[in-house]
Amino acid sequence: MATQPWKLIDTTLREGEQFSKASFRTEDKVEIARALDTFGVEYVEVTSPAASPQSQRDAAAIVKLGLGARIISHTRCVVDDVKAAVDSGVRGLGLLFATSRILRESSHGKSIQQIIDAMGPPIEYALRAGLEVRFSAEDTFRSETADLIAVYQAAERLGVHRVGLADTVGIATPRQVYVLVREVRRAVACDIGFHGHNDTGCAIANAFDAIGAGATHVDVSVLGIGERVGITPLGGFVARMFSLDPQGVGERYRLGQLRELERLVARVTGVEIPFNNYVTGETAYSHKAGMHLKAMMANPGSYEIIPPEAFGLARKLILGSRLTGRAAIAYRAREMGITFGERELKDITHRIKALADAGELSEEQIDKVLREWVTA
Repeated sequence: MATQPWKLIDTTLREGEQFSKASFRTEDKVEIARALDTFGVEYVEVTSPAASPQSQRDAAAIVKLGLGARIISHTRCVVDDVKAAVDSGVRGLGLLFATSRILRESSHGKSIQQIIDAMGPPIEYALRAGLEVRFSAEDTFRSETADLIAVYQAAERLGVHRVGLADTVGIATPRQVYVLVREVRRAVACDIGFHGHNDTGCAIANAFDAIGAGATHVDVSVLGIGERVGITPLGGFVARMFSLDPQGVGERYRLGQLRELERLVARVTGVEIPFNNYVTGETAYSHKAGMHLKAMMANPGSYEIIPPEAFGLARKLILGSRLTGRAAIAYRAREMGITFGERELKDITHRIKALADAGELSEEQIDKVLREWVTA
């Protein structure tokens, strides 16, 4: 599937602040914002300045950093909230209204026509202030398509730069995302953003299909942190796109900064980076099975779609397990300047496998076995 041009809106400092374990201090936000800017995201989204006095001060402090990324915020579609955002100095604003029946009934109680009527003044105020404006339909994928088209077209007539599709509860499938984004793309000419929660594990795939269908912006957060189980993770989405366009993605973002960026957010929130995290996880580039090791030694691309070097990382070949093979042992022996015949190699490998049955061997232990075999 060919993808359209796209930009990242990193919302670690907005959606991520809704993560149950997040309690960012001002200095944390500043450090994260700078790290995101170094990585190269196009937008950094911060908590609504209307949320609290400290939120307004934090937004203003981040704006004053003079980063290359555009600092934006996200707030209710209310004029007072827009005024607070304008006062903070942010350059863009995302406004939202819930459009699904379940949230209209349990949240604000407005009909679709009432939503259209109510969103005019806040949008117009933000535009007059010179902000880049996005209007999002909260809970997009439990909303009626006709209702969505009506509010998006009304928002476009008001002059918004972008409309947003939000999978607020993580219910959408990639196919549903593709179909709906295509429908919206036919209905409006402005940019389209996608915000996807990961409750059913589809956030990366959904974001990818949104881009394929015509979306221009994707919301991400570092390690995917956010409300409940979070949203599309920055690292996972970048990995997906890098696998299709290594040169383009490699030129746009400082990929070697990803691991440190994730470590920063993990430290600030007090969480561990998952062992199987996209690209940067502890085991992401570990190879163990004998057939895999043999192929990897001949061609690293055999079992890797993304070279670790692109992200400043290194692979790990695990030779000291019961799954190891003769090719792996011969490879290590050659590195030590030792050559074995086929029969010897078979016997040595059998010996290492037997030892590994009691527990994985370190490289030092393997080397000791090889040296002792030569001198025996």
